[in-house]
Amino acid sequence: MRKLTQALSAACLLFTVNCTVADAHASSPSPLYTGTNVAKLAEQAPIHWVSIAQIENSLLGRPPMAVGFDIDDTVLFSSPGFWRGQKTWGDDYLKNPAFWEKMNNGWDAFSIPKEAGRALIAMHVKRGDSIYFVTGRSQTKTETVSKMLQDDFLIPGINMNPVIFAGEKAGQNTKVQWLREKNIKVFYGDSDNDITAARDAGARGIRLLRASNSTYRPLPNAGAYGEEVIVNSEY
Repeated sequence: MRKLTQALSAACLLFTVNCTVADAHASSPSPLYTGTNVAKLAEQAPIHWVSIAQIENSLLGRPPMAVGFDIDDTVLFSSPGFWRGQKTWGDDYLKNPAFWEKMNNGWDAFSIPKEAGRALIAMHVKRGDSIYFVTGRSQTKTETVSKMLQDDFLIPGINMNPVIFAGEKAGQNTKVQWLREKNIKVFYGDSDNDITAARDAGARGIRLLRASNSTYRPLPNAGAYGEEVIVNSEY
């Protein structure tokens, strides 16, 4: 009788342990981390990556020329001003002249110059190139953007030209005419429109990466047109 009691107790204990383990497995959450592997980490997009040094080398032996830059997300991280504009005037803030008056006359004090922009502009200044900024911003009666860019990027007066406010028109790439008019040979930008404008104007279009925290969404697919894309140019 004593042996039977011990056997029953052992069976009950084993049953209880199994149930506890089963319950624990049933209530365990799915793994938080799916993990990765070397192949995923090493994967790179098959696009034409270039460095600023390679661009400079490609221009060796060529005389000084006119080069152009888009502004927002190309040489400036200007999302703080655009974020404030949306909060102040709502989703249609880009159509509001009051926003552009603010943006073009002081709000760029909150914009952060991109290091890739600094290096590119310094390289072109060293070459003696004429620097143009061609932006899709709307034109305003006054602007402080030209002076701010010249000061932030240390552009000598002989190389600097006033900012061209090309604006935007439905169904028209407004930058093309300006690139042609100023005979711009190389144009840098972050958007698809910058690259297509360069090509339509017969210029060499080179892409800078748009920062992932930019307010300008969706992020473009850099390299989609086969253009050169500058490495580490998101900041």
